[in-house]
Amino acid sequence: MITGELKSKVDRVWDAFWSGGIANPLEVIEQITYLLFLRRLDELQTLAERKSARTGKPAERVIFKGSDDDRRWKNFKQSDPASMFETVSADVFPFLRGLGGEQSTYSSHMKDARFTIPTPALLSRVVDMLDDIPMTDRDTNGDLYEYMLSKIASAGQNGQFRTPRHIIALMVEMMAPTVKDDICDPACGTAGFLVAASEYLRRENPNLLMDTESNRHFNHSMFHGYDFDGTMLRIGSMNMLLHGVENPDITYRDSLAQDHAGEEEKYTLVLANPPFAGSLDHENVARDLQRVVKTKKTEMLFLALFGKSILFLQRTFSRNNGMRPKA
Repeated sequence: MITGELKSKVDRVWDAFWSGGIANPLEVIEQITYLLFLRRLDELQTLAERKSARTGKPAERVIFKGSDDDRRWKNFKQSDPASMFETVSADVFPFLRGLGGEQSTYSSHMKDARFTIPTPALLSRVVDMLDDIPMTDRDTNGDLYEYMLSKIASAGQNGQFRTPRHIIALMVEMMAPTVKDDICDPACGTAGFLVAASEYLRRENPNLLMDTESNRHFNHSMFHGYDFDGTMLRIGSMNMLLHGVENPDITYRDSLAQDHAGEEEKYTLVLANPPFAGSLDHENVARDLQRVVKTKKTEMLFLALFGKSILFLQRTFSRNNGMRPKA
């Protein structure tokens, strides 16, 4: 739980954007996301450099090479506003968009990153504010981002992307994810269900990340989230990163479309809130879903998709009298 002081710092960042001419809450949090990502990249390299210095071995992950020093958060944050604005807009963001070669889910979503902060003064002010927010603790990082995401929910129709946290927590507790699960949210939005599942697993399995195989599964192959909104994918990816999941599968996909073939029985657990987005054109919906339920209603089609994705688990439920098996 973040303190009132930290909330006040976030509020001041938010207010700075609004007073600086950016009033769309999704655009605000997207720009904050980019800046936090840049700060995180710098911190990751700093950790790698310190480890290299201790062990005498080359750094395992080099994000910024020698010629990239100006792009690092710790360096450009010390520039005067005009120089910082020029560096970030003309150099850092093109660099950010080109990080796809890193093969991480975050990098793939950053390829469309747009820098929309309009003035050097606003950028300098926001960078100073974000730099003043402590982000060395994973729990604090996650809570800070969740607090920022809550501001989307209070901004009119954008609230459709936010399922209340207490409902998410209840659903996760009821489903009791295990360390062996493959968890999917086919309409992930800001990845709230996946984040809650990751936090539940850490809490219930304190030694989870000490086992090599469990660590790899948790960070690279346990969590799968799909959405067709690029902004949500970027926000959801950063949400997972700040909650300590290194490389979740957060991917662009229209889950109800024909191209989801091959997803049958792929996951052991679906955690999701089926979108109530009205009706769809039959032509755009996968044929196998229409064979399960003849409807244009998105919520019913998503329920059919959920069932097809975890049909194997449904058979497991039957053998266990309706109870999810424990790991």
